[in-house]
Amino acid sequence: MAELRSVMLQSLVKLFFGCLAAVTCGMMYAVYLYTYHERKFWFSSRQELEREITFQGGSGLYYYYYKHMLTAPSFERGIYELMRDNRTVSGQTINAVERLSLYPELITSLLYRITGSQDVIEPVYFYIGVVFGLQAVYVTALFVSSWVMSGTCVAGILAVAWYVINRPDTTKVDYAIPLRENWALPYFSCQVAALTGFLSNNVNSASEMFCYLLMSATTFTFILVWEHSHYVLFIQGLALFLLDSFDLVPSRKVLTYCPPKLFSLFLAYVLQFQNPALLSSPLLSLLISSVLARYFQVERASDLLCETKCKYENIEWFLFLRDFVTNRLLCQECFQTPSQDFFLRLTQASVLPFYLLVLLICLISTLQTIYRRLSGEPMKTNLRLEDGRIGEQPEVIYHVFHTMLFGALAMVFEGMKYLWTPYVCMFTAFGVCSPELWVTLFRWLRLKSIHPVVLALILSTAVPTIIGFSLWREYFPRVIAELSELQEFYDPDTVELMNWIKTHAPMAAVFAGSPQLLGSVKLCSGWTVTSLPLYSDIDLLRRSEDTYQVYAMRSAEDVYKILSLHKTSYVIIEESLCNELSHTKGCRIKDLLDIANSHVVYDKGEMYSFSKHGRFCHEIKMNYSPYTNYFSRVFWNRSYHVYKVNSVISFQY
Repeated sequence: MAELRSVMLQSLVKLFFGCLAAVTCGMMYAVYLYTYHERKFWFSSRQELEREITFQGGSGLYYYYYKHMLTAPSFERGIYELMRDNRTVSGQTINAVERLSLYPELITSLLYRITGSQDVIEPVYFYIGVVFGLQAVYVTALFVSSWVMSGTCVAGILAVAWYVINRPDTTKVDYAIPLRENWALPYFSCQVAALTGFLSNNVNSASEMFCYLLMSATTFTFILVWEHSHYVLFIQGLALFLLDSFDLVPSRKVLTYCPPKLFSLFLAYVLQFQNPALLSSPLLSLLISSVLARYFQVERASDLLCETKCKYENIEWFLFLRDFVTNRLLCQECFQTPSQDFFLRLTQASVLPFYLLVLLICLISTLQTIYRRLSGEPMKTNLRLEDGRIGEQPEVIYHVFHTMLFGALAMVFEGMKYLWTPYVCMFTAFGVCSPELWVTLFRWLRLKSIHPVVLALILSTAVPTIIGFSLWREYFPRVIAELSELQEFYDPDTVELMNWIKTHAPMAAVFAGSPQLLGSVKLCSGWTVTSLPLYSDIDLLRRSEDTYQVYAMRSAEDVYKILSLHKTSYVIIEESLCNELSHTKGCRIKDLLDIANSHVVYDKGEMYSFSKHGRFCHEIKMNYSPYTNYFSRVFWNRSYHVYKVNSVISFQY
């Protein structure tokens, strides 16, 4: 009895210090993000307009609606106005909550009201503070996942260290704080941590129930706050589908995994105003087919193959529509293949070489387990360290499939690296700190000079120590330098433009321009705009194409008719787009417009633009007829030219 109490006490002490380390790492990361943000933008010393300009593009739009909720007479009135918003997009009444997935702003504004934070903290600091707090939850969940699989909190510390060092490839929070994925991915990280514990064979019934409830809650929240979340969960579902197909996890756990996802999809469908994307999502098809397969014992591969084929055919159809909208989406950085610099950075941080080693060992061991299952050998649930079978742990097998599926997508689309790289850090940290992994390797090598378990225990301590020391020596001075260096972010031209709009433009004015700039115009002035920086709404994308015609080779009359169709009062022409230089030929805005407008001539493999009209953004600056008949310049500086769209045309020759 005394020995049992001693073991329980040691377990509780280990659990306490592990949780303390996880929470400490998360809090330190949040403080680091806040300090870096302050040093980068001089945020506390800026005026309100200059602070708002730091929320660029779509980020500014989200913050605008958060501000709107705080200025509304009541929370209920604010929601009502957002659901019937007729002061954002010209000529349209939109449901902004549905169109922009504004649940994070609604919840944050409600928290700001009910906690009485008005007298304690400014709204902007509360807003970015919540985002930074969620990032703390993100790294804490990565810590826990690595800790649960390896059995040591050293793995969690190493995972967080790699995550911070590879920050440009693990998160977008540095330069776009309110993006939907910055709100959503912390919940997904918690869901993965809960799923890791839920799949483990060593978890007791109380812990399993806690993991199940946490997994259900975070799955629902993840789906609710990010419109693309169901695609991420579909990839996760494929990983669990593979586990279930080879009977690598108890059937009971697979069956209990599906209902919370189905319920989360249904509830999110209702709260997202009957979002049809959720009903047609591949995740729903996969979940339903998995449940039916369990009860009716049908062949599931055919359903999955059909789903994959349909997706492929949709992609083929999408690529066939080579218009401006399609080409612009395909030219986005997230759809490009990763650069060599990405892999070089991961290699220099030592995470990629160790990741490949850990993945190779776990994958081979998993394949051995699959072979044994196909041969009729049952899975062992009471594995010992000396067995050297890391591929028989369900949580490890899940993460092998998980990281391989996300990795395959990350090799094709650079945007997927923000999903894959954090789990590379976590998975690698688990592997180098896991005695089971080293024992598995040494069993294959058939060591005789020294006992494999002893050598594994030594290496699982020595390797992380050496890695940690090298990372500390190489990267800690860089982190301190980042926090001590005062960077100057100042955009006087944009400040001047926004001040002119606020002081000279009438309240009923409608502004046209690039969607990214219009997001800042909406945030800083509140004026109506012709389009929004959203890539998931085809109507807004078409409106953006119309606005971009000011950079095309179109006549003054054509552009005037297009802008008048959207009730435009002022159009903003940006020098950076008019004179855009890019190494990616064909992906500049003016190149995409020339292709869509059939103003491109191909000669001997070279692309030339030709039209009987000059490029509008250049010609209008010449200030001659017929451009002066339709447009009057009212403001200009080095970066922007603002033209009033004449309501009454005066012909001058």
